[in-house]
Order: sequence, then C-alpha cells, then structure tokens
Amino acid sequence: MRPPLHRLALVTLAGCTGVALLTAADTRKPTTEWMARPSEAARIARVEAGLPTVTLPGEKPMRLPLERWMELYKIPGVSVAVFEKNALVWAKGYGVKQAGGTDPVTPDTLFQAASISKPVTALAALHHAEARKWSLDANINDTLGTWKLPENEYTKTEKVTLRRLLSHSAGTTVHGFPGYAVTDPLPTVEQVLDGAKPANTAPVRVDIVPGTKTRYSGGGTTLVQLMMVNQLKKPFPQIMRETVLAPLGLKHSTYEQPLPAALAPMAAAGTRFGGESVEGKWHVYPEMAAAGLWTTPSDLGRVAIEVSKARAGKSTRVLSQAMAKQMLTKQSESFGLGFQLEGDKDRFLHGGSNEGFQCLLIAFADSGSGVAIMTNSDSGGLLFDRIVSSVAAEYGWKSYVPRPENFFIQMDLLARLKGTDAALAWYRSMKRDDTSGKLTPGDLNNLGYRLLSEGQGADALKVLQANVELYPEDANAYDSLGECFMKAGQKEEAIASYKKSLELDSKNTNAVKMLEKLGAKP
Repeated sequence: MRPPLHRLALVTLAGCTGVALLTAADTRKPTTEWMARPSEAARIARVEAGLPTVTLPGEKPMRLPLERWMELYKIPGVSVAVFEKNALVWAKGYGVKQAGGTDPVTPDTLFQAASISKPVTALAALHHAEARKWSLDANINDTLGTWKLPENEYTKTEKVTLRRLLSHSAGTTVHGFPGYAVTDPLPTVEQVLDGAKPANTAPVRVDIVPGTKTRYSGGGTTLVQLMMVNQLKKPFPQIMRETVLAPLGLKHSTYEQPLPAALAPMAAAGTRFGGESVEGKWHVYPEMAAAGLWTTPSDLGRVAIEVSKARAGKSTRVLSQAMAKQMLTKQSESFGLGFQLEGDKDRFLHGGSNEGFQCLLIAFADSGSGVAIMTNSDSGGLLFDRIVSSVAAEYGWKSYVPRPENFFIQMDLLARLKGTDAALAWYRSMKRDDTSGKLTPGDLNNLGYRLLSEGQGADALKVLQANVELYPEDANAYDSLGECFMKAGQKEEAIASYKKSLELDSKNTNAVKMLEKLGAKP
C-alpha cells in the first residue's frame, strides 16, 4: 500500500515577487529543448537511443524508444536536465503537460518536486544555522514556539534535534503526505503535526529513541518548517525564496501552496497509474518543507551544482564549505543533512513522489555532474533507472553502477507487454527456483495494486490470490486481498481474508477497521 495550514498568510510582496520571477522568463514561444552548445544534440540523441534493452522470457533483447516507454507506462510528460562540470549542458521536455492534452512539456514546465523539497529545505535550515539563528544539535522544542513536540519515554535521554530531523534519525513518525484535493479545506501546520482535522495524516510523534535508527519521516521535516517560520517570522515560501531560490537564480521554482493561479498555465497536471489526470490537476501540500516545491529539472540541477561547488569551496552563496561538507557526510545510516548518500562518497541524491508526480535528482559532487528527471505520473519512477543509465553511459560516469532491475519491474513489464497470466507464470517459475529469498510478497502486492488502480479488478484479484497462495504466512497479502474482494463487492470473501490477516498479525489495526466496516466481528 502507498505510504508515496491554515494557509500561511503570504506577505503580498513575497507572493507577487514569486509570480514575477516565474513568469518573466516565459513570454517567448515554448520550446521543448535547450542546449549549451550545438554539439550536445548528438549526445541527446545517443541518450535517447541508449536506454537499456528489454529481455522477455524466451525472446531476444529489444530496445524501446523513450516515447514507447512513456506510452507503455501511461506517462504523459517527462522533463530531463543534465549537468557536467558544474554547468547545465542540456534540458529537454517529452510529451505533454496533461494526459489527453496537446501543450508540450518544455524545460520550463513546472512539476511538483515532492520529497526533493526536503534537501532544498535543508539548505535553508543549514544556512540559518550558520548565521546562528538556531543550533543543529539543540532540542528542537527550544525553537518550535508555542507548539511543542510531546516528550515521552523515548526522549528522556536523547532529544529530537535539527541534525537528526534532516538525517531522518530523530525517531519521528509519518513517512509521507497524500496532499489535499484543490477543493479540500487545508490544515494548519500545527494541525498536521497533531493529526487534527482537517489534517488527513496521523500525529507526528516520537516512537523510537532519537539517534538510534534511520527511518524516513516527512513528519520530521514538517517540524523543521514550523521551527523556521516561528523563528524567522516570515511565511515559509518567502523564507525559501530569500534564502535559496533567489540567491541561486531559480526563476522557475516556488514553495507557494496552493500554486498561485498566475502560475497554473506553466504547470504539468498529475497523472494516476491508469493514465487519468488527478482531479483538479494536482494536490495541495501545506507540508511545504517536505513536499511543496514546484520546480523544473534545470533548477534542481542548479541546486545540485551549488552543493557540489560549495563542498569544493567554489561558492558560498548559501552554505560555507564546512557546512556543505557536513551536508554530504553521513549523519545516519543512509542520509547526510537532507540528501541521501549512496555508493561512492561523492554521490548524493533524492527522489520524490507526490500524488500524480514522480521525480529524481542524482549528482556527483567530485565532478559536478548529474541528472534531474521529473514526470507527471505515478508511473514515472519506472523510467528513472533506464534514463539515468543511458545518461551515465554517454557521459562516462564511472562511479555510477546501475541497480539490478527488481522483480516487480520485470513482472510488471511482462504483464504490460504479454498479459497478467504470462507475468504470473513467469513469477511462479522464478519462485520455484528462488533459493536466495530475493522474491517477496511485495512484488505481487505491488502488481495487484497497480492493476487495481487501473481498473483491472479481475486481473488484480488473480494476482493477489496468487500472492496468498505463494506466501500463506504473510498477513499483508491477506489484507490486500481483502481490499480487492471489497472493491469487487465480494463481502464474505473480504471478511474471510481480513480475518486471516488478523489471525497472522494481531496488531493489524487496518484489518480490524475493515471488518467493522463490513459488519463483522474481528
């Protein structure tokens, strides 16, 4: 299952300035491609032609063009920017802003950056920490204002700090946020943190001793948002514009939520797995620090370039060299301060998944190289590894090692090209030969939910029934099957599945809730 405000009274000047910055550069006729030099055209063509091949069982490898991949995954639009030696070298848009539309994606089309909002927020938080506005290592409650994060047995000896919040090691809850439909009432940040209506997520609390474990928490980043607003006495979008966006010349970026009406024509519309547009085109995220950034791949590239230059001592527009080094040094199992750190010591990255949008930024600090990819689709992430692999091969990024294609992606692709029965037959054969335990019930669960979201209920049921057959001890497999039976109107079968899930996991509160909804005793 998918994990992925009071409207802050914007100062009029801040809001108007943001709109001016974004619209001034867009009076020219839209183009879908930008290049630093004409010779880059050949490299773009090789990237587009070099996407990794596909090998289906019993068939020869085949290579599909990007447009075919987009069609296969029902992704209306993709935007890519590549940077080398601390400079953007090209940017290009593919497809359209909205499913069924004709307006092309251009390098200046705005997308929701989703969780990539977090490391950009981290830049501002670290900038002001250097200015001694607050400490990286003090108890966050000292700077939150009148609202306080409740203390409990987990915070007796170790405290929630800004350093731990930015490195996802503070022990805070709430992985991510689903956002709000454009017609929904919006909660204040304090209501989000308390899980109070109209907030649609649980309270943000501490349930692990801070500093003892890495666990991703968008809720923790929302604490950072509240702290920054209360300490600097300014709306969050204004803080981000003044501290990061304007100093770096990010003319196509804003944290304003809801998106101002004047900017809506520049924005892509989110798309669900089945290819339908999100109602109202996108969701609104009062959790701005965690998920509220609207931007372009080129502007994300400029962020990564600035971080690389700061670490090398070549720029101090936002951070000093010392602080940039801290940002790109592991503070927890897998995170620095804001960015995820992976592989070689110079690689930093972050992905993002909002309702109808998926994106990725990956960069190499030593060489000042990297790529940003933004899509207006829940399926966008299925393209990331293919595009990054092709770019890395073309530009000779020796430290980039492609990740092995996971079983879900292989099975999902087979289902799209050959049908669900072929995908299940392949998975069963792989399961028979799997002695390493690499296959998991999550593979089939994900495929089942993908089919369910695309209105293919019969195929989804077939997949989820196979999941409980192959993994009879997995409580979540039965829970998911129960949901599928519910949506198919098969009440008795749904009750039986939820009861079996609860039998396997007595702490499954969702099963209890669903059984009560179905009028059955847990």
